[in-house]
Amino acid sequence: MDIRHLKYFIEVSRFSSFTRAADHLFVTQPTISKMIKNLESELGVELFDRSRKQLVLTDAGRVILDQAQKIDHAFDNLQTELDDLIGLQKGHIRIGLPPIMDVDHFIRILGEFHQLYPRITFQLLENGTKKIEDDIYKDNLDVGITVLPTEEEEFHYFSFMKEELRVVVPPSHSIASRKQIKLEELKDEQFILFNKDFALNDRIRGACKEAGFLPQVISESTQWDFIGKMIAAELGISILPHSVSMLLKEDVHTIKVVKPTIEWDLAIIWRKNHYLSYATREWLKFTQDRLTMESISE
Repeated sequence: MDIRHLKYFIEVSRFSSFTRAADHLFVTQPTISKMIKNLESELGVELFDRSRKQLVLTDAGRVILDQAQKIDHAFDNLQTELDDLIGLQKGHIRIGLPPIMDVDHFIRILGEFHQLYPRITFQLLENGTKKIEDDIYKDNLDVGITVLPTEEEEFHYFSFMKEELRVVVPPSHSIASRKQIKLEELKDEQFILFNKDFALNDRIRGACKEAGFLPQVISESTQWDFIGKMIAAELGISILPHSVSMLLKEDVHTIKVVKPTIEWDLAIIWRKNHYLSYATREWLKFTQDRLTMESISE
C-alpha cells in the first residue's frame, strides 16, 4: 500500500464512481479499478458494494475512509512542513555558549540571521566547553562555541578568535602597575578560576605547571562578572581572556603574561558524521561567512 492507493480510494468514495474519479485524477478507469482491487486484496475486505448502480461504501469502507482521509491530510501537512524546512521558513537551532566569552558580537550576528529568517527559532544554553562538547555528542545541542583544541575525531570546527589571556588584579596589588609579568612570579598568589567544566581551567593549570608550580585556587566560578567582583574585593587574582577582562565593571588592572604566553582559541564546533538540520546548516554558513569577512576587514 502507498499513498496513491488511499488517494484513489478517497476520490472514488467522493464521486461514487470509478469513471468520474479517474477523470478527476487524469488516469484511466482500468488503472483506478486495479488500484482499488489491490487495496481491497491487501486489507482483506471489500470497500465498495458494487451490486448497485452507484457505488456504496461497505461498513469496512467507511471505517477505512475515515482513516484514509486523516492519513492523506497528514501527508499533505508533512509535505508542507518539509517545504517550510527546506525553504528555511521554519526551524530550530540549539547553540551552546560559554559564559566566559563576550557574547555581544555573536548576538549581533545572530540578529542579522534572524532578519533574514524570522521564523527560525533559537535555544541558547550557557555552559563550559566540556559540557558543550558532551551535549553536542549526545544530541542535546546542534552546535556550540568552545575553546580549542577539541576532539577532532568527533567534531568539525571553525576557529574565529584567538587572543592572549591576561592576569587581572585589584588596584592595590603589588604588581598592579606592571605592564607584563612572568607566570612563574605568580606561584605564591591565590587564584580565582573558572570551574573544571571550562577548558580554560585546564589551560591555566597546565601553563602554571609548565612554569614550575601548581596554582593555589581559593575559589572557582562559572561567571566572569562574579570573578571580577571577587578580584575587586581582594579575594585573589585571576587569568582571563583580554576581551573578557575589558568587560569587567570593577576597578581592576590587567597585566600581560609572558614566559609562557597563554592564549585561547575560540571556535564553533559541530559533530562529524551526524545529521544537521537545514536551519543549522544555513546558520553555520552564514555565521562563518560573516566572521571571515570581518576577519579580512580588520
